[in-house]
Amino acid sequence: MIEIERKFLTKNKNWKKDIVKSEPIIQGYLASASGNGITVRIRVTGQHGFMTFKGPRFGISRTEYEYEVPINDAKSILLESQAPTVKKVRHTVMHDGDLWVIDVYKGSNKGLTIAEIELESEDQPFEIPEWIKEEVTGETPYRNSRLALNPYTIW
Repeated sequence: MIEIERKFLTKNKNWKKDIVKSEPIIQGYLASASGNGITVRIRVTGQHGFMTFKGPRFGISRTEYEYEVPINDAKSILLESQAPTVKKVRHTVMHDGDLWVIDVYKGSNKGLTIAEIELESEDQPFEIPEWIKEEVTGETPYRNSRLALNPYTIW
């Protein structure tokens, strides 16, 4: 599967009025940025666990394979691997007919809020909401795998 995603910093919290769903997430990075651009992530969200494999980026696209795993297995992998983690609350927001996810980071990344939109094609048009500050798509420091190792609070 191909993931086509754009990321933005937010400038205010006006997106909160359009929240459809919110859920806490903890994700650990078992392998990332090892020179070949491959990322392997384990995620716990609600009562679900997921293992995700992401390929190297080509523009704003990359391959992504995600598989549900038993929640207890996901929790054990996070604990036993001592993988660097990212904690956040993911809010799903509908804006102008488009589905956005707003990640509000916790812990060592507190203070960071990133809005993401997944697209069907790299040239798909969409309206940029007024609560968007600036685009950070492709900027390494804002990648979750990098935030696990170099948290926002120490920049």
